[in-house]
Amino acid sequence: MTARLVNLVFDSALPRDLAGFWEGLFSWDAPFQPAFRSEPGPKQGKNRLHLDLASRSPEHQAELVDRALSLGARHVDVGQGPPEEKRVPWVVLADPEGNEFCVLEPREQYAGTGAIASVVTDARDPERLARFWSAALGWKISVREEAIVGLRPPDGRGPWVEFLASRDEKQHRNRLRFEIAPRRGGSRTAEVRRLRELGATGLGAEAMVDPEGNEFSVLTPR
Repeated sequence: MTARLVNLVFDSALPRDLAGFWEGLFSWDAPFQPAFRSEPGPKQGKNRLHLDLASRSPEHQAELVDRALSLGARHVDVGQGPPEEKRVPWVVLADPEGNEFCVLEPREQYAGTGAIASVVTDARDPERLARFWSAALGWKISVREEAIVGLRPPDGRGPWVEFLASRDEKQHRNRLRFEIAPRRGGSRTAEVRRLRELGATGLGAEAMVDPEGNEFSVLTPR
C-alpha cells in the first residue's frame, strides 16, 4: 500500500495574495494541488523545497519570466550569478513572499508534465531521501545523476519529485511541504506506522518528518 501526494503547502503571511500570484502565473494542472496556509513568521533563509516550472520554447520561457515579474516576482541569486550574465540556461526568481522558483529552459524530460516540471528538495543525501519517498509514494526512481535523483509519477502525468545535493543543513521549518494521504480503503493510523517503518519520525499524522527532517502531514484516506 502506498500513499498519494495530495497537496503542496505554502506557509504564507498573506495566503490569499500569494495564491493570487501563482494563479495569475499559470493554471494549476498538476494531479496534486497547492494549498496556502497562514504563517505570520518571516521567511528565514533559502527554502529547501522549490518549484521548477516547465517551458515549451525559449520564447515561452521568456514569456513566463516576464509574466512572473509583472505579477510581483523578482530575480534572486542563489549561486547561479546575476541574470544578465546568463551563466545557466534557467532563470531563478522569487515570488512576492520570497519563495524561490526556477523557470527552466525547454527540456525533453519534462515534456508533458504541465506547468510544473518538478518539486525539488535540497538534500544532504539525495539517494537516501529518494528511496524513502519512492517507497512512501510508490514512485520509481527514474533519474540518478551526480547531483540529483528524481522520481517520476507512475502514470507519467504531472511534476517529478527530485532531490538535489546540498551541503546546507536544515535549520528552519520548511515553508513548503507535502501533504499525503492513504488511498481509499486505507487507514491513516496504519499509514503513519508504515512511514515510521520506512524512516519517518514525528509526533503523529499532522507533524511527521522525513529522514532529513522535512515536515509533511498525513491526511485521511482519499
